[in-house]
Amino acid sequence: MYEKLLMTITAALLAGAAAGAQTVVTAPEAPFEFAPLEMYDFPDREFPITRYGAKKNDAGATTKAFSKAMEACSRAGGGKVVVPEGEWLTGPVHFSSNCLLRLEEGSVLVFEDDPQLYLPAVRTSWEGTECMNYSPLIYAYGCENVGIEGPGTIAPEMDFWRTWFDRPEAHIQATRQLYAMCSTGVPVEHRRMEEGEANMRPHLIQFNRCTNVRLDGFSIRESPFWTIHLYLCSDVWARGLDVYAHGHNNDGIDIEMTRHVVVEDCRFDQGDDAVVIKAGRNQDAWRLAQPTEDIVVRNCEVVKGHCLLGIGSEMSAGVRRVYMHDCHTTDSVFRLFYIKTNHRRGGFIEDITVENVSAASTQRVFEIDTDVMYQWRDIVPTFETAVTRIRNISIRDASCGQADAVYELRGDERDPISGVHIENVHVDSLTQFINNTEFVRNLTVENISWDHYAPAETSE
Repeated sequence: MYEKLLMTITAALLAGAAAGAQTVVTAPEAPFEFAPLEMYDFPDREFPITRYGAKKNDAGATTKAFSKAMEACSRAGGGKVVVPEGEWLTGPVHFSSNCLLRLEEGSVLVFEDDPQLYLPAVRTSWEGTECMNYSPLIYAYGCENVGIEGPGTIAPEMDFWRTWFDRPEAHIQATRQLYAMCSTGVPVEHRRMEEGEANMRPHLIQFNRCTNVRLDGFSIRESPFWTIHLYLCSDVWARGLDVYAHGHNNDGIDIEMTRHVVVEDCRFDQGDDAVVIKAGRNQDAWRLAQPTEDIVVRNCEVVKGHCLLGIGSEMSAGVRRVYMHDCHTTDSVFRLFYIKTNHRRGGFIEDITVENVSAASTQRVFEIDTDVMYQWRDIVPTFETAVTRIRNISIRDASCGQADAVYELRGDERDPISGVHIENVHVDSLTQFINNTEFVRNLTVENISWDHYAPAETSE
């Protein structure tokens, strides 16, 4: 029996050594059980891109160097692919497992903005719908133990991508076709969005179907589309990021159909939402059936954005157990905390807690809207109606310098919002109305206050 026990302990130690050392990240303050993150520690082996032929101002040579360095790093059992000081022009960077992209002090990774460099197309997504499209500028698919580490900077060229910010008719037609393909079950490999004039911009960073992802201490300056996209991932730690992107659809970090995540000590300055919780669109998300769950966001700053925390509108696989605390907006947001869905999404949003948050200025401190359709209301039909279940939502200890309204909750009559708790919310100057609610059950409100209330029209 002693020999059998010794063999078991030895096997466990060998398995741990093979897996690499771990850094444990805890979140004991979460209002739900949150298992500590056990993050892979990358071996102290370095694979500088210059060793593999990288050359400044030569995107072709540097793209090939990244591919060779990633392959060598992974084959050696893991380590760090290093970008030295200086400005490095490149095409797409594709990860291999057990590789950390290390951006040294003074390094700037500049992605050339020629769409042809990001072909052949890869399996990715567009606003919650899977498709084949241009490769994200930094892309990992089906990898484990991957990440990006600073203190360097990622700064893509943007001159060309800005020409695709508008939504011309060809783009609208392509989004209509993609929506129909999703709704009718066309296989993803046949949804070719890189063809013709679909003009669907690539993500800056997408980790797709990856496990154990570390994002640590680097800066971002601009992005063609969503900035950091975690899609169908698990066990993610993002900390100390400095993100600035003010183009069209420039969310800060999108956590989509992903579980077990900590985002902390980050700074976001965005042209769209800052921290965004998503879970896929309609039939695609129902097929994948992976809720976004067990998310902790803490000690983050948002300079500017559409909202501090946004949930939806792509959330059809469901969102549950999200906790944001001690996060603040130093400038303005449209909404401090915003939940958005519509009658095509289905899914659920439940057990969400936001506390100790603030903004200098906002339109709504807290809003739930179950009829957010944007351009889709008119350009695509409703293939299937599915109402979102919204339960157990809390915001407390929130403050704002100026707001149009404290809260607005617009549920769906077919399945009203239930179990909303609002507590200790203060606004210095309230300019439109206190609250609007419809189709909401079990709403509790405690200690809502303001210093100045001067609405043009009272609506309560």
